[in-house]
Amino acid sequence: MHDLIRTILAFALVMGLLVFVHEFGHYLGARWRGVKVDVFSIGFGPALYRWHDRAGTEWRLSAFPLGGYVKPHGFDDPEDASPEQKAAWIPGRTFHDKPVLSRAIVIAAGPLFNFGFAILLFTLLFMVAGKPELKNEIAQVMPGGPAEKAGLKPGDVVTRFGSLAIFNYADLQQQALHHPGETTTLVVRRDGHDLTLPVTLASVPGAKPGAPPKGQLGISALAVPGKPMGFVQAARAGVEETWTVSVETLQGLGQILTGQRSAKELGGTIRIAQMSGQVAAYGFASIISFMALLSVNLGLINLLPVPILDGGRLAFYAIEAARGRPVSRKVQEISFQAGFAVIAGVFLFSTVNDLSNLGLFHWLARTTG
Repeated sequence: MHDLIRTILAFALVMGLLVFVHEFGHYLGARWRGVKVDVFSIGFGPALYRWHDRAGTEWRLSAFPLGGYVKPHGFDDPEDASPEQKAAWIPGRTFHDKPVLSRAIVIAAGPLFNFGFAILLFTLLFMVAGKPELKNEIAQVMPGGPAEKAGLKPGDVVTRFGSLAIFNYADLQQQALHHPGETTTLVVRRDGHDLTLPVTLASVPGAKPGAPPKGQLGISALAVPGKPMGFVQAARAGVEETWTVSVETLQGLGQILTGQRSAKELGGTIRIAQMSGQVAAYGFASIISFMALLSVNLGLINLLPVPILDGGRLAFYAIEAARGRPVSRKVQEISFQAGFAVIAGVFLFSTVNDLSNLGLFHWLARTTG
């Protein structure tokens, strides 16, 4: 029960803060470009508490803290607005009346704030705890394990797992976990030369009863603890880390889309909640690092050119800027419907992955078999 409460509280804190940062970016972008903000809601559903600031924005604390939204003044298309809504619009303060550049700034500000928040968190982490480094080479090989049988040695650097390029040691661990008992090849860099070694991964039981088995190579890497940095050095490292995480995330997503990487790696809300509870048990540094990684991912996801996401709107604004007129209303409506279907499908698929990783389907198979 204690673990469940910790997981729920950690998840609400992590997601609530990250979504607040994202929406606060939209809010400040709108204020900067002269757009009135009607509502800033922290969470969804019925408002538990509300108040108005001097600019006339209604701030809400809502019942379900898993998200939030900002409603700019006059965000609705004039063709969709009722006469009463149009009568309430303040000339010069509506979103739809602003030039395309101003509208793009308001939309882009949300993801950009997520990247900025990640940089801030990484900077804070490196100032307090330093930047620990996990060496991208094998430090130890388990006697009798799959790696030793394959001929791996300390000092080797694994560059490919089957046909998949490996970014770092943590990526290698992740790939091994998802291929229990499978036979594949490893491309290893040793003394400046590349070797291709066949290997059959071990299959170990999941951590919980009914959980699917996990793959294991039988190796470990050298972890070098970091030293606290000064502000300038930590800020520079924070920018570099945010860039590195962004590039590796996009590369991983590209590999999933091209079939090089298993789609089972996609995780959703349940996995984020589970990981939130786990990192909360490890202390301050783990929570900060986890939030920074999620903030980068939230920024990247929202910049994907999928209608209904911020990136989709920015794509429409780019077309509008190039053509000199907005994309037709019909095209936008069809695109938003398609975008919603894509997002709903990804959410459903990732939820199934999460439940599978928790062992739900294995448990159902055993109890009904």
